[in-house]
Amino acid sequence: MKLSKLCAAFALTCAAAAFTASAYAADAPKRLTGGGSNIMYIITPSHSNPFFKLEAEVAAATATKLGYEVKMVSHDDSPVKQSELFETAISDKAAAIICDNAGADATVAAVKRAYDNNIPTVLFDREINEQGIAIAQIVANNYQGAKGVAEVFVEAMEEEGEYAELFGPDSDNNAQTRSTAFHEVIDQYPDLKLVSVQTANWDQSQGYSKTETILQTYPNLKGLISGNDNMAVGAAAAAKAAGKKLIIIGVDGSNDARDQILSGDMTATAMQPAALIAQMAVEQADQYLKTGSTGKPEKQLVDCEVITIDNAKNLNNFVLSK
Repeated sequence: MKLSKLCAAFALTCAAAAFTASAYAADAPKRLTGGGSNIMYIITPSHSNPFFKLEAEVAAATATKLGYEVKMVSHDDSPVKQSELFETAISDKAAAIICDNAGADATVAAVKRAYDNNIPTVLFDREINEQGIAIAQIVANNYQGAKGVAEVFVEAMEEEGEYAELFGPDSDNNAQTRSTAFHEVIDQYPDLKLVSVQTANWDQSQGYSKTETILQTYPNLKGLISGNDNMAVGAAAAAKAAGKKLIIIGVDGSNDARDQILSGDMTATAMQPAALIAQMAVEQADQYLKTGSTGKPEKQLVDCEVITIDNAKNLNNFVLSK
């Protein structure tokens, strides 16, 4: 009797273990082998922004060097256009898709479509709000970079005065991450007064017009924090046109921002290693196609460098020489 009970218990344990193993196998990510062609799609925002232009060119050059046919296209920050480009990549039986996406939520469905069609996607520069469907999400450490440049801002402001903020698109997680990091530093100083927050959508012309309006409303404005360099460069131009000297910081590390720092019209920026991240994205896609693994966790952060008058001359095309 005791033996039969033990056997029954053992059988139940084995059955439970087998069920757990099969359930785990069902939940485990499947290996994606590509659509069948040798085409690597590079999908980014508009190349009118030098940051996106450079990352696309580096990704394309890396893919070409690795032996892929490259199709380089832009979604122009339109989720609808991005979905169409993913469908085109699927129709072309792309080996892989490398994407700087058009929205953390809006991109999820497109990446799932690629996944369901056996095509691996590597996201770079911007994340999506889901894990397990892209093989890698490689982004600059926006939090670390924005905090670093905010510390420079506080020092330049001498811990007091009115300032404004230019914010990126609400659909981009980087906009909120950078703003949060800015304020974790700046809000510790009660004599620094935030008087206006305006959304300028990463755009230089909007950065100019928004700053122009802010300066008319707040003539005592002393500084401005910007979520990216495009908006910061526009703000610097607006301040100069108004005959004002503002303390301005940005994030990206573009050549335009470098030149503004060297001329004294901007104070600092946080350089995102765009070229390195683009290269990593393609190399990891290639490794995954060849081995079934990138050898890295899905989410990866690459640290930024703070750029000031002290090192701006060593910055070129998002690479800081030592």
